[in-house]
Amino acid sequence: MNSPEPKIAEPARNGAAAPGRLLAIDLGSKRIGVAISDELRMTAKPLDFIQRRSWKDLLSRVAAIVDGYDARGLVIGLPLNLDGSKGAAAAEAERIAENFRRSLSVPVFLQDERLTTFAARSDMQSAGMTSEEMEDRIDSESAAVILRDFMSAGRVRDELPKD
Repeated sequence: MNSPEPKIAEPARNGAAAPGRLLAIDLGSKRIGVAISDELRMTAKPLDFIQRRSWKDLLSRVAAIVDGYDARGLVIGLPLNLDGSKGAAAAEAERIAENFRRSLSVPVFLQDERLTTFAARSDMQSAGMTSEEMEDRIDSESAAVILRDFMSAGRVRDELPKD
């Protein structure tokens, strides 16, 4: 029996994220953008991007960041087409999300990432960054936008167990 398709901003089968930091990644073909939230999930800060090499390397680096920041969940950008349909990139993101679900002890979420690179570039231009600075930071700035969008949706708070 096939498992149902993962839903956007839904927790993985391994439960809802406990309070604490969230890690977000923006999957690219060459670089993976990375961002982390504060413990109250109010802000998102870009981290250094990860050079994309192999699944084993990506898993190792993401697991180290999760452990190092004591992150309680992983948010992965889901690159839907502008009309909301899923293409090859979205299928790849879902496949990677499922691999993380099987390998990490934190819940994994998917977040619609349409236009996040555009928003990140606009934010950086407004901050007066040069095009060279933007190219070095765009992946992780996009991950921060994905994380902010996810946190503002409030789904994690809604899924947490009540004390």
